[in-house]
Amino acid sequence: MLETPAPADVLASITPDVAVVMVTEVDYRTGRRHDMAAIVEKAHAVGAVVVCDLAHSAGAIPVNVGDVDFAVGCSYKFLNGGPGAPAFIYVAPRHLDVVEPVLTGWFGHAAPFDFDLSYRPMPNKLERMRIGTPSIASFKLLDVALDIWDGVDMADVWARSVELSELFIREVEAKCPGMTFAGPRDPERRGSQVSFRFSEGYACMQACIAEGVIGDFRAPDIMRVGITPLFIGEDDVLRATDTLARICRDEAWRAQVGTKRAQVT
Repeated sequence: MLETPAPADVLASITPDVAVVMVTEVDYRTGRRHDMAAIVEKAHAVGAVVVCDLAHSAGAIPVNVGDVDFAVGCSYKFLNGGPGAPAFIYVAPRHLDVVEPVLTGWFGHAAPFDFDLSYRPMPNKLERMRIGTPSIASFKLLDVALDIWDGVDMADVWARSVELSELFIREVEAKCPGMTFAGPRDPERRGSQVSFRFSEGYACMQACIAEGVIGDFRAPDIMRVGITPLFIGEDDVLRATDTLARICRDEAWRAQVGTKRAQVT
């Protein structure tokens, strides 16, 4: 049986009848960050395994897989790989001798170019997690995108993220009274994103995008902005919040109300 508790109820929902805990470390809507160490400790205490989604963590916050059993994620967000960028998987070394992929493909075959009529998996259990032919173009783009991280200390990136996020929050709350902060106040409990609730969030975000301030919308009413310290600074944050304040003051978002919602929001 699959249960989907509210993010705040995940820890309390880990009971002895739970077999697998699947959790996204950073909530894609509010930016709320789970205490993964506490989740792993409780899950293991009841005999459950933990699968952690790092989609909004990798490249955004310091990541420590710790005692997580499995982790998955994507590289198109904070790692800057762009649409179609490769995904990744982590398997704790203690599971490598017993884990088996649900899907099998020729790239996980022991000898893919022998073209055997039967499947022989790679002897390395992690390598057999590969399934189909990867997109070489996407890998090349990601390879270049990752160059910017050479010599970068993730702790420094995170510290700067907190500074810029706090500035963004202060400015919006001071200038946009119709918006409500949607994330945890403690920056240690957030990822590298800022989310605000607004009744006409989609229309308002479209108005922002038209002005060159790029964020996105998550139903039902959340406007979300990613904080990427390697690319933006205080001037960018202030320009974005000034633009948002003007759109709210002039109600420029009304021109976007009723427009057909795009497939990607």
